[in-house]
Amino acid sequence: MSYSRRHLLQGSLAGGAAGILSGLVKGQEGGGADTIRKKPRGIIFCVSDGMSQGVLSMTEAFSNQLRGKGTTWWELLAGGQAVLGLMDTASSSSMVTDSAAASSAWSSGKRVPNGQINFDANGRRLESIGETLEKKRVRLGLVSTASITHATPAGFASSVIQRGQEDLIAPQYLNRVDVILGGGSRFFDPKVRRDKKDLFGSFAREKYDVVRSRDGLLKSKSRKILGTFSPGYIPYTIDRDQDKEMQKMVPTLAEMSGAAVSRFLDDDAPFLLQIEGARIDHAAHKNDIGAILHEQMAFDDAVAKVLAMTKGHDDILVILTSDHGNANPGLNGTGAGYRQTNDHFAKIAQIKGSAEFFLQRWNQTQSKSAAKLNQLMEATYGFKPSPQELEALMDRCAGKKVTEWSHQLSNPVGLLGQIVGNVTGVGWTGICHTSDPTQLTSIGPGAGEFSGLVRNDSIRERLLGLLLG
Repeated sequence: MSYSRRHLLQGSLAGGAAGILSGLVKGQEGGGADTIRKKPRGIIFCVSDGMSQGVLSMTEAFSNQLRGKGTTWWELLAGGQAVLGLMDTASSSSMVTDSAAASSAWSSGKRVPNGQINFDANGRRLESIGETLEKKRVRLGLVSTASITHATPAGFASSVIQRGQEDLIAPQYLNRVDVILGGGSRFFDPKVRRDKKDLFGSFAREKYDVVRSRDGLLKSKSRKILGTFSPGYIPYTIDRDQDKEMQKMVPTLAEMSGAAVSRFLDDDAPFLLQIEGARIDHAAHKNDIGAILHEQMAFDDAVAKVLAMTKGHDDILVILTSDHGNANPGLNGTGAGYRQTNDHFAKIAQIKGSAEFFLQRWNQTQSKSAAKLNQLMEATYGFKPSPQELEALMDRCAGKKVTEWSHQLSNPVGLLGQIVGNVTGVGWTGICHTSDPTQLTSIGPGAGEFSGLVRNDSIRERLLGLLLG
């Protein structure tokens, strides 16, 4: 099916988000002078982890193609009411940050080395924004599609010398974070924790509702909640959508976000809520165009949910950003005069699983052959690779070297991304984070504080200035 450039790239101002924006305009809750003069009671800080610029525009096109409507973030950019900026993302140890250092910069107000959470280069412990807010009786919430003790949420409420110390991060949330929703049950479960501590029990004794399923989340009405819905990361959306049992057990990011926001709108207490679409970053590391666009749509659905729930509240500031880019995916023009570009891009909709799912299925195949790999490729990606592509992919998955001049792409996911890119037109620069400034979009009281080029280590001061005044 062919899609015109206008149909692929236009915003959909007639959609549901347009109604939200209309309300914002009437209530003068968007960007501009009014928002600078007001102070917010609550701030919702939404992180599309690892989102390079190309992801935003491709998701707008993909959503129009797949769902017949555009995305909320794109509409905010086009609507004229949000305050726009860019995030300067470096860490203290590199022009390219990791998520631990990025979140630490936001939280502590200091740039730290990659891999550390709120510890500086001299090993000095820094105070997280969660600790500061705890002293001031400002409520805190964390939502993520990674383990909830992963780098980005952890940066807001904990300090560890190594980001992988998730066993040490989990207990730091107790009575510091009121709303905790995501993956990572193994860091709370006494059956799995190395020290056998029952953190689920500890949180329950402190009046947290401890839930482990989507149904449990949707039924819960408690003010404080700990919800973990997988041992590690929340499954990719593209894989969850193919599995009805998984859909019953695992909530969407929009559902977790709605559950979190409802707990902060129920009273007049000040709050900071961080919402992370973590698996956008993971899909970028795997050069997985199908997974990344579905993850970004899921994040956008969460943003739409947040804006719908806060519509009419003139004391809530919503901020959208990313901690860093990753692999810089982009849609390349294909065919004479680039006339095949739209048709190639439309083939992304045929993808039925993540690269992670595909490689797991292949590794589980007992008798490996080109015919079986071809069959799995067609079932997952909707096309048959060339014999040369199949041979190279089989060799690389078997640990053999193949001719690839880019060291970053000379691995199974890099090679798979290139093969899929030959069909979809999407290319990748590598499989790692990038140094690019990221999008920063804010709407609500105080949004003017986040205009222009903003250093990541200035975010703490801006957030505290608005919340504590």
